[in-house]
Amino acid sequence: STTSQNTLAALAELGQKILIVGCDPKADSTRLILHAKAQDTILSLAASAGSVEDLELEDVMKVGYKDIRCVESGGPEPGVGCAGRGVITSINFLEENGAYENIDYVSYDVLGDVVCGGFAMPIRENKAQEIYIVMSGEMMAMYAANNISKGILKYANSGGVRLGGLICNERQTDKELELAEALAKKLGTQLIYFVPRDNVVQHAELRRMTVLEYAPDSKQADHYRKLA
Repeated sequence: STTSQNTLAALAELGQKILIVGCDPKADSTRLILHAKAQDTILSLAASAGSVEDLELEDVMKVGYKDIRCVESGGPEPGVGCAGRGVITSINFLEENGAYENIDYVSYDVLGDVVCGGFAMPIRENKAQEIYIVMSGEMMAMYAANNISKGILKYANSGGVRLGGLICNERQTDKELELAEALAKKLGTQLIYFVPRDNVVQHAELRRMTVLEYAPDSKQADHYRKLA
């Protein structure tokens, strides 16, 4: 979520109109753009209102840094119900209410380590065109990236969605760049960018900001601009 929000902030700097749809029950996909703890989710607002039909677009969509539009689909409490259903409900609601009009980029920030059917909805239903997997050189991160790639392959024939590439978020493990490049090659894709580790990311996060807003002249901000 951190990498995606920083990259989207860089795209917004370039004048692109962006919508973020957070598809993670933790609802932390828009925190740094909105400077808020966690956004009210479509599911929680629908529960308060009675049903999704009782909601208006302005209830669920917030506008943050550089006019980036933000929505969180939300999910049930841990251990109760299916989180993927929130994603399905939310995307349908957004489509019916014209959320996708006048937008250059829509980003679906999807939980990487859970590949249940609901989370795969942006892939399955052709909502997304390209998928970028953010990973590191740690074994479990590469394992998860490989699993997600298997899931993409499953829907590749029926839909138009493709793996755009891997983005490596450095954890400073041994031979990290080599491992990331080797994995990309094995998957038949490309390593789009290697984002170096920098403590300025944490400093910005503590203030609920992207690096582009907190330290626009930093080297790290330039890395995100290059990635964008």
